[in-house]
Amino acid sequence: MKKMIAMAILMTGMVSFAQQKPATLRNERPPVEKLTPEQRKELRLKQLTLKLDLNASQQKEMATVIAEMDAKRDAARENFKKQKDSGKKLTADERYALKNKMLDEQIALKARLKKFLNEEQMKKWEKIKDDRKQNFKKRAHNRPEKKEPRN
Repeated sequence: MKKMIAMAILMTGMVSFAQQKPATLRNERPPVEKLTPEQRKELRLKQLTLKLDLNASQQKEMATVIAEMDAKRDAARENFKKQKDSGKKLTADERYALKNKMLDEQIALKARLKKFLNEEQMKKWEKIKDDRKQNFKKRAHNRPEKKEPRN
């Protein structure tokens, strides 16, 4: 009888242990506090100062560039969220105009950076940009695909 009770307790414990969800699931993690835009800008500037070896005047220029890039990115993100929430898809002409605008902004940014960065710093900037692009592609590739519902 004692063995039967011990086995029942052991089995109950095993079943309840097997049903526990791991604490590492994304939705069970404690929320991470987000940095303020000023904090993000300051950290990004310091990272670039270390990687590109910027002097004081270059740091001031880069700070304004980073602030403008952040503002444009935040505006674009809000625009994208509104677009997504409305459920309306972009037409081919709208996608073309958006892509064209983005490329124009990249060209203007590169020209602006060339004004105050030297050749070696520009090469490092390009390498940093390419590395970030590759990391983004890796993360996007490893992300599970969203399956569209069948009608």
